[in-house]
Amino acid sequence: MQTEERITTELVRGFVMAAHGDFEKVQELLSEHPSLLHASYNWGGADWESALGAAAHVGRRDIALYLLEKGARMDIFAAAMLGELAIVQAILVVQPEALRASGPHGIPLLQHARMGGEAAHRVFEYVTALT
Repeated sequence: MQTEERITTELVRGFVMAAHGDFEKVQELLSEHPSLLHASYNWGGADWESALGAAAHVGRRDIALYLLEKGARMDIFAAAMLGELAIVQAILVVQPEALRASGPHGIPLLQHARMGGEAAHRVFEYVTALT
C-alpha cells in the first residue's frame, strides 16, 4: 500500500509562487515533494491557482512544459499560452462558455494567449475573433 505524502498549505503556496518565474525552485520542490504537481493554492475569494496556472498566466513556457512533462493536467489556459490551437478549439467546441471563463486571479483566456507571444499568435487571433 502506498502512503500519501502530506503537504502543507505554505509548501503549496511556495510552489505556486515559484511557478511564476523560478524554474530551478519548481524543479527542486517537485523533486522533493511530487504531490505538489496537482496542488492548488487558494489566494482568497475562490481564487485557486496551480503551478501550471501560474506559469501559464505569466507566459513561462519552460515551466509549463516541464510541469506537463511531469504529468500536470493540461487546461484551456495553459493550452492558450502554449499556442495549442487544436486543444483550445476542441474545448471550445464542447464547452463554448469556457471562452468567458476566468483563470487564476480572474485573468481571461485572451490574456493567456497574449502571454504566449509569437508561439501563441494563432490562438490569440482565434480567441480574439470569438470575443
